[in-house]
Amino acid sequence: MNAIKKLKLAVAIIILCVKTGFSQRLSVSELPSKHSFPLVFSKESAALYIDNGEEKVVHIAASALISDIKTITNVKIPLVNQQPFKQQNVIIAGTIGHSEWIDRLIASGKINVNDIKGKWEAFKIVQIAYPDKGIENALLVVGSDRRATAFGLFEISRKIGVSPFYWWADITPAKKKALYLQVTKEIVEQPSVKYRGIFLNDEDWGLQPWAAKHMDTDIKDIGPNTYTKIFELLLRLKANYIWPAMHPSTKAFYYYKENPKIANDYAIVVGSSHCEPMLRNNVFEWAVNYENEYGAKPGEWRYDLNKQQIDQYWFDRVVESHPYESVYTIGMRGIHDGGMPGPKDRGEKVKLLNDVIRIQRRMLEDNSTKSIKEIPQIFCPYKEVLTLYRSGLELPEDVTIVWADDNHGYIRQLSNPKEQERSGGSGVYYHLSYWGAPQDYLWLSSTSPALVSYELYKAYQYGAKDLWVINVGDIKPAELETQFAMDLAWDIDKWKPQQALQYVKHWATETFGVQYANEITAIKNKYYELAASGKPEHIPFIQFTEVEKNSRLAEYQKLTDKAKQLQAKIPVDLQDAYYQLIYYPVVGSKLMNEKHFYAQQSLLFAEQGNPEALKYATKAKEAFEQIKSETEKYNTKIAHGKWDGIMEWKPRNREVFLMPKVAEEKDILQGNKREEVEKTHVVKTIKADQFTIQNKGEISIEGVDGLGINGLSMALFPLNTDALNANDLQSVPYLRYEWNDLTGEKEFLLKTLPTQGVYEGRNVRMAISVNNQPVQVMQFNPKSEDATWAKNVLRGYAVASVKLPVKSGKNEIKIYLLDPGAAFNQLEIF
Repeated sequence: MNAIKKLKLAVAIIILCVKTGFSQRLSVSELPSKHSFPLVFSKESAALYIDNGEEKVVHIAASALISDIKTITNVKIPLVNQQPFKQQNVIIAGTIGHSEWIDRLIASGKINVNDIKGKWEAFKIVQIAYPDKGIENALLVVGSDRRATAFGLFEISRKIGVSPFYWWADITPAKKKALYLQVTKEIVEQPSVKYRGIFLNDEDWGLQPWAAKHMDTDIKDIGPNTYTKIFELLLRLKANYIWPAMHPSTKAFYYYKENPKIANDYAIVVGSSHCEPMLRNNVFEWAVNYENEYGAKPGEWRYDLNKQQIDQYWFDRVVESHPYESVYTIGMRGIHDGGMPGPKDRGEKVKLLNDVIRIQRRMLEDNSTKSIKEIPQIFCPYKEVLTLYRSGLELPEDVTIVWADDNHGYIRQLSNPKEQERSGGSGVYYHLSYWGAPQDYLWLSSTSPALVSYELYKAYQYGAKDLWVINVGDIKPAELETQFAMDLAWDIDKWKPQQALQYVKHWATETFGVQYANEITAIKNKYYELAASGKPEHIPFIQFTEVEKNSRLAEYQKLTDKAKQLQAKIPVDLQDAYYQLIYYPVVGSKLMNEKHFYAQQSLLFAEQGNPEALKYATKAKEAFEQIKSETEKYNTKIAHGKWDGIMEWKPRNREVFLMPKVAEEKDILQGNKREEVEKTHVVKTIKADQFTIQNKGEISIEGVDGLGINGLSMALFPLNTDALNANDLQSVPYLRYEWNDLTGEKEFLLKTLPTQGVYEGRNVRMAISVNNQPVQVMQFNPKSEDATWAKNVLRGYAVASVKLPVKSGKNEIKIYLLDPGAAFNQLEIF
């Protein structure tokens, strides 16, 4: 590296500009510079002014910022709410219409708020000189509403080095002697997605027992103390929305009367999941607590037979929730995650669901001064409800449709052109954690930011801008992925699919410091790449070849070695964070692969009468025991036992987590020395990066790092383009590859991301041509979520193949991507 490059790198490190947009306009340094705002200097500090008339959430954010600054500098800056005061430098934070000082500055023309006034959650940060008598410098944080002001304050916290997950992952911020903020240009931000938040789900083996043991010990449940920490996290993530925990292990959110009050204090909008209409947790409130609430046993959960009782049950929650910001889920399903009981005939079921929605909306309007079109409502066509929606459901157009993924990260469908015109718009329900078919993934979090961005950015292009809710399970260990999803929801253009993998370095720099960022980035990206072809929870359900097994074992060993080597360098005050965020997921994944592959190898050798079977049986057992010991360390040693109970090595007690069958000595003695079946010989494997892209016009093929198997996919952009015509390929981009071969017929097998058509009636197609012969069109999206779909989502790719003639000598292949969502990974020629 030459001297100029070194100088540029040093400057970049000092300024800590780790986020484009905001970071290009605001930097933080321990040294003063021209026009910098002195926040903490020479054991002195600026003051923070908050008007007494501000909402509670603004005061909460202000107190948090003061605490964050003290953590970093050991200086507590004063909080003031009236003039005069002695500081010459002051942060003035306030909401338009709620802060006397901010309103006075607006009226005097010292600040222009036309670019944020009246907008949803928009804030402005600007530095001005001499805003008032006796004040030299003022840093103004101005919000269009209460959340906006809080977000602006928390943005400063994040900028000075406090991670949103500082408490939830023990990320100790670096100490600084002074803090100078340099604002080079007005900062104006507002969210891309209106409602952005998380679903606490499947909490039975993590969040609930941990909260009962450490947080809400009096009620032994997820209660006000736990939610206080969760709501603070959401604000730090610039999120505003939650589906509370609702499994049988947890009592309903509204059961503890402090919960909705605290949500309101933190300005968090409360909703409910796809199977909890009208903010009612049926698993507890209907099935368990109904008699306690109403003094009588509940009747059948069936609207056509028990309308009166169900209506009263819903109505009472509408009344109770009236003082708070809420988003109401409308419609009806089973008591938990099942279909709506009622008529067997689909048409009759649709008619009944229409009646349900009509009555629910009447309840909402009768208990509000707003019109029904102003009351936020969502309808989630999840699982069987999608079939009812497609069968003629009359959904009012002001209701937001929340489309769901297939539970494995691939969105089932999005709004078609007609649906995109609906006033209610649309949103997305997306999984980072899941309990269900074909297999759970509740233990580790291994969905790549590249896949999250590819699917959610695609959704945004089809109008899903009104609500994103991410199933994050127990919050831990999905810290990075959750933060990415919320950052993407705030600024959709910052982390487009083509740039999404760069987020890992941004996160690593922000979390552990620039000196460790490159190594952490390499570790996390390889972790995601290996999981793309088999999450640790899915290993025994995927048919790996022996070559693939050995390759995975070798790659995981190298990855673990790197993680251990880096662990020795990490500062003491970040060791706990490193273990939680980096080391445990990597080592856990390695051990899960070893446990199953070594067990399989032991059985294979036993069948062959090979005494090596016992060695591999022992190695499988050792891996199993180490998973348990590492999890014990996570729970009881890390952060002095703070997380005891949150990490479970066998959620749901699923067989995949238990010790698999291994060979015993008697099995070897009975071995029949079976010969291995000869494997199909792959003539050639061509990965996506070996192709040459031939783009034409505005529609193009672009590489997406970190997407799919092998860590790279070639995808069609823009993601909202029309389907391309396979009979007219003159303007269609394609991938090109040349190779030498012998005359004969070959089978060409394409592996692609297992995505689904962007909306009903659309497909995921590619076309292949060899030596300019007529193209062969292939379809990759499943017709239903059948056995093929199940295989695809577990192994991380869909396949289609065709047999075509090749010639002796040089051959040329062209692969055309014909639909948005088509993402090519690899070609195999047999």
